[in-house]
Amino acid sequence: MRIALIGAGNLATNLGVALFNSGNQIVQVYSRTLSHAVSLADRIGAQAVDNINNVTNAADLYIVALKDNVLESIIPSLCKNKSDKYYFHTAGSMSVDIFKGYAKHYGVLYPMQTFSKQRIVDFKVIPCFIEASGVSAKSILQQLCDSISDRVYELSSDNRKYLHLAAVFACNFVNHCYEISSGILNKNDIPFDVMLPLIDETAKKVHEMKPKDAQTGPAVRYDENVISRQMQLLDGTPLNKEIYQLMSKSIHATAINKEDL
Repeated sequence: MRIALIGAGNLATNLGVALFNSGNQIVQVYSRTLSHAVSLADRIGAQAVDNINNVTNAADLYIVALKDNVLESIIPSLCKNKSDKYYFHTAGSMSVDIFKGYAKHYGVLYPMQTFSKQRIVDFKVIPCFIEASGVSAKSILQQLCDSISDRVYELSSDNRKYLHLAAVFACNFVNHCYEISSGILNKNDIPFDVMLPLIDETAKKVHEMKPKDAQTGPAVRYDENVISRQMQLLDGTPLNKEIYQLMSKSIHATAINKEDL
């Protein structure tokens, strides 16, 4: 099937490359920034456009990989005069019914992974969560996802919201903690790469045990002497100090509940 890719950001770039490498035909890439569309289109043998009104009518399906606030606003224009096509969005927190009233066949293709343009990931190991408006859309979506991933699951819009929330904690918040750590180290002329073995070992442990069983550090036993001294070191960054305090309380509360089980 001929695919039009609506978006040229981090997710769209990785998804586009995966689809192309799996033998899918991508005929067009749309982005409001033409240079972004061209950059991706050149990699996957597609045409680049920067005007939504110039998106081709000749595609069979349209994959919309845009920010949530842009996604809603672009659908009416995208589906105009081609409501009989297939439309799939990639947003973790948006309902499948966002296309309702604009298209006959639609669904969600949510690959749960963190993406960057600069780093192309192996899509085969990425869990892809799908939802479709009907039998026909589900069949097309299943075939499409099977061509790029070995881990395809059906998940409703309601449950996907919680999946996305859990991913925010497991990825986005964790990465922000890396940034806080990096800032503390940089101010004291210590390279961040000394943390990498610690980060890698922590990640490896949760492959083999529950996160609560892998937890270590002063907050587990709520060592007030250590916690108090470390909080004093954060006096110059009140937001980081608040994060430290809340995280410590949460870790200790989890540890107590674990002991009570």
